[in-house]
Amino acid sequence: MEFSNLLIQWYLQNKRDLPWRNTTNPYHIWLSEIMLQQTRVAQGLPYFLSFTGSFPTVFDLANANEEQVLKLWQGLGYYSRARNLHNTAKLVAYDLNGIFPDNYKDLLQLKGVGEYTAAAIASFSYNEVVPVVDGNVFRVLSRYFDIETDIASSGAKKEFSELAKELIPHDNPALFNQAIMEFGALQCVPKNPDCERCVLNSGCLALQKNKVGQLPVKLKKTKVRNRYFNYLVFSDDNQHYILRKRTEKGIWHNLYEFPLIETVAEVDFDAVSKLIFEEYGSKFKILSIKPLKNDAILHKLSHQHLYIRFFQVHIQGVAENAISYESMISLPFPIVIHNFIEKDLL
Repeated sequence: MEFSNLLIQWYLQNKRDLPWRNTTNPYHIWLSEIMLQQTRVAQGLPYFLSFTGSFPTVFDLANANEEQVLKLWQGLGYYSRARNLHNTAKLVAYDLNGIFPDNYKDLLQLKGVGEYTAAAIASFSYNEVVPVVDGNVFRVLSRYFDIETDIASSGAKKEFSELAKELIPHDNPALFNQAIMEFGALQCVPKNPDCERCVLNSGCLALQKNKVGQLPVKLKKTKVRNRYFNYLVFSDDNQHYILRKRTEKGIWHNLYEFPLIETVAEVDFDAVSKLIFEEYGSKFKILSIKPLKNDAILHKLSHQHLYIRFFQVHIQGVAENAISYESMISLPFPIVIHNFIEKDLL
């Protein structure tokens, strides 16, 4: 079909040289696909290189401890991906003798591997004829074929997968899948694509109908919740710091942070000071409290906006289980706290 041929020709001339494209090793392809979920290639590439350097094989990753994995993942976000990655590495290494499943159906059984990731590994590693459908593919197909289906709706994935199955060449499914994803990433971009120089412009229905900016359709809006975090940077006579591990479910599970007072709205210094004395005044002799930044840091997550402030709290004596700055910086933190520690703490 002309669509597939033009797409593949464009890809061979324009593709980026990326390390996971120069291999059929399922371990490397799996790593890259997990990392690139919700993440741009430019951001994910250094993490891929760090992980493959630190953990050259799935056995190396399986044998690492979780804190090592989370520390290397620090800043990439969506930390459940890292925990699932580690658990799946253990399963593949210990239960499957280091051998990844060689087909789409069995790959789907791995934790953290959904339809898209299973299709990517199956086609790129084993050349299975199964289409990948991600945000780039939704965009390319919806525009070229003028599909107004809401891509957030329950039936959208099946509809676009069926269409992609008709288009995918059976002699080289991996090349087609790479091509359509790359085309969406580089050419058929979300905003202001260069349609004049597009190899598919003669057949693109959205371009003919002046609908490029309207497609794909996505009606479901993400509800965003505001949260207000007041971090307490306790330091004792040894200039050691108190930390806690977030063991509860939710954001930043198993990462470290300073003791936290969460409030329902942003509160002033006097209110925070009062809360600190109420909660910690019986545990420590508090010598002084001061804000370490004047304004709250806005940290945006997919479903939450966090307004974060840091307060330095000097306490008398030596605090139990407090640790040095040098020990602290080796631990995995949410990136917003890591940046504060590196830039503003000392």
